[in-house]
Amino acid sequence: MNIDELLKLASESRASDLHLIAGVPPMFRIDGELRPAESLPALMSEDIDQLFGQIAPARQRDIFSTELEVDFAYSLQDRGRGRCNACWQQGSISLAIRLLPQRIPTLDDLGMPELCKELVNRPRGLILVTGPTGSGKSTSIAAMLNHLNNTVKRYIVTIEDPVEYVHPNIKCAFSQRELEQDTRSFVNALKYVLRQDPDVILVGEMRDLETASAVLTVAETGHLVLSTGHAPSAAQSVERIVDLFPPHERPMAQARLASTLIAVFSQVLVPRISGGRVAAVEIMLANAAVKNLIREGKPFLIPNTIRTSSNIGMKTLDDALMELYRKGIITRDHVFSFCQDVDDVSKLMRSTNM
Repeated sequence: MNIDELLKLASESRASDLHLIAGVPPMFRIDGELRPAESLPALMSEDIDQLFGQIAPARQRDIFSTELEVDFAYSLQDRGRGRCNACWQQGSISLAIRLLPQRIPTLDDLGMPELCKELVNRPRGLILVTGPTGSGKSTSIAAMLNHLNNTVKRYIVTIEDPVEYVHPNIKCAFSQRELEQDTRSFVNALKYVLRQDPDVILVGEMRDLETASAVLTVAETGHLVLSTGHAPSAAQSVERIVDLFPPHERPMAQARLASTLIAVFSQVLVPRISGGRVAAVEIMLANAAVKNLIREGKPFLIPNTIRTSSNIGMKTLDDALMELYRKGIITRDHVFSFCQDVDDVSKLMRSTNM
């Protein structure tokens, strides 16, 4: 069995992910649903060992032998790149491969808010894109960097695990660094990044205390920093970052986050009526009211501020879903499947006879 042939079949099936697990056929995630490749037989453990050997570089195979799991990237033949994860389960290797398009999408392609173009041009501060796994966070950030690359001259340093989208040097110059291959850790890379004269810095994920603290430090020095998180809402994104710090450091962390934060975009991917998926995006802008709530440790009040600040571009996830529904892009059922407050959405539906 050949990994390139499997990935070609996945791409032609419009799959976002390919899952290889012993005992079942290759599985494709299409429009958010997992579907077996019915034309292919169930995989044996030996099949996956062979496929892993075809796709993983020697360095990653060495890491896998000691850590028992590893993330890495794989260049597909004329089909973009794949972000891969290998792990052990029930005594055999399991592979999950996210398929990334060859062409970096634009913000307009993704239907991202126009505000993204303005905010990513800011000279300093912190922009977060959050959401559950598989919600398109990396693609949204890649589109923001792509916008800069086509409109302004900046030096952009990315620190990723692994590098997903490879950016050509158009107007911007890129230095794309990958964990284990180019640097030992996010923290180590951030320790030296200011000596590299960057204008914009992408940190793949704020996953631990050390990384979060280093990101805030770099943002405080007058650079624009972009990063991702896995929180399902803007308010919870703030809460999770602060909660990374020990209790006695949280008041200071709240003050630092409030002083550097520009915006949080929290997104989910929702099936389109016409096929494919579209991002529903909650927008939280760090205006004076939001900054005060962050400093005071009251992120639970942030949703109310978002609801009452639509005039400056803020938007709750439920409002974003309703907007897509009114435009005929998604179904009523999907609004209820992805919304945060079913009762509020039901009332809104009734009040507008939808």
